[in-house]
Amino acid sequence: MPRARASDTPPAATPATAPAPVDFEQAMAELESVVARLEQGDVPLEEALKAFERGVALTRACQEALQAAEHKVEILLARPDGTAVAAPFADAADPEEPA
Repeated sequence: MPRARASDTPPAATPATAPAPVDFEQAMAELESVVARLEQGDVPLEEALKAFERGVALTRACQEALQAAEHKVEILLARPDGTAVAAPFADAADPEEPA
């Protein structure tokens, strides 16, 4: 009996395991949609598990994007002598406060 090769069967792609969107805003919008759907509470268990899995993947993608952005900011704030300048972001609620 011939053995099936891994290349003979197509990979099963599900929405829960599909790659996360590269765009941070797109990932956040999809994550918000997933959370809203799960918060309704009327999602069947299997679908809820897949949605939860997708939400975890989106969360990780967003965290990676934020870490990359933070790294870029650190590079931009680096002094010529190699030291970094710690500069907090201005509080959006108080525009008068210096950054």
